[in-house]
Amino acid sequence: MEIRLLRYVVTLAEELHFGRAAARHHISQQPFGQYIRRLEREVGASLFERTSRRVTPTPAGVRLVAEARVLLDAVDQLAEHARSEGAGRDERTLRLGVLGFGAGQRWDDLRAALNAQVPGLRIDYVDLDWATQYRAVLDHTVDAGIMWHAGPMYGLRSDVVLSSPRVAVVPARSLLADATSLTMDDVADGPWLATPPLSPVMREWLGPAVEPGPNAPVVRQPAAIPTAVATSGYIALAHEVARDFYPRADVRFVPLAGAAPEIAVVTRANDERPTIAALRRAARFARGGAVPPLPVAEKNRRRNG
Repeated sequence: MEIRLLRYVVTLAEELHFGRAAARHHISQQPFGQYIRRLEREVGASLFERTSRRVTPTPAGVRLVAEARVLLDAVDQLAEHARSEGAGRDERTLRLGVLGFGAGQRWDDLRAALNAQVPGLRIDYVDLDWATQYRAVLDHTVDAGIMWHAGPMYGLRSDVVLSSPRVAVVPARSLLADATSLTMDDVADGPWLATPPLSPVMREWLGPAVEPGPNAPVVRQPAAIPTAVATSGYIALAHEVARDFYPRADVRFVPLAGAAPEIAVVTRANDERPTIAALRRAARFARGGAVPPLPVAEKNRRRNG
């Protein structure tokens, strides 16, 4: 029995709504419901009564949720003990998950601001895709991530690094390619490339683009969009800055009306480690905020002459 499934069933008991419970774990409602049914098969009993209007725990569900809370508390305490034991150690490595082009042209400023605060910090790069980006931060696979920011996310904090106008990525041979700008109505019928299962906030941001065309190729990262568009004839949404990082002669990046998508440094909301605080300050600096404070050793050196 997976710990993750126990967390899901406890969340559903709290929310009594599949959509809200799924949103708290940054997955869509359909796979969340499949996980609940999988757990019910494992225990051999129905855990929730479902009607069109409400979700209520069965007696077996009430018992399992109570026992799951005890187990999850013990697991969380183990994790907290491990973090406490390591809290006093000098943090010299940051596992940083990156989606696509990451912070784009702001990366040099972000890295310089971080190194100014934590000299000698080593950054371990971890490749992310749309399906894993938020979960990788939540489950401690990475310390932080640089990823698309589509809205508030439960348990996470986002410090926006840059915003970039929205574009439609279309084949150069498409009738849309010569447009000076487009609206979502112009492209609502796609056909759109497919994506892996996404968090509710990402699905909402994509709007009509979340419904793929027939037999659409699946793209898991921004870097894959131009090639998939060129070879399939389908279209996709992206940031304008993607034109600089993924240029192709056979695709066009056409300005698309709508809110400018954002790139953010995403961290766990309750993570207050010094390195994470320094990363958040660096994100604000990279966007054009105040210069991050110098490390203590550098402050003393300048004060003493």
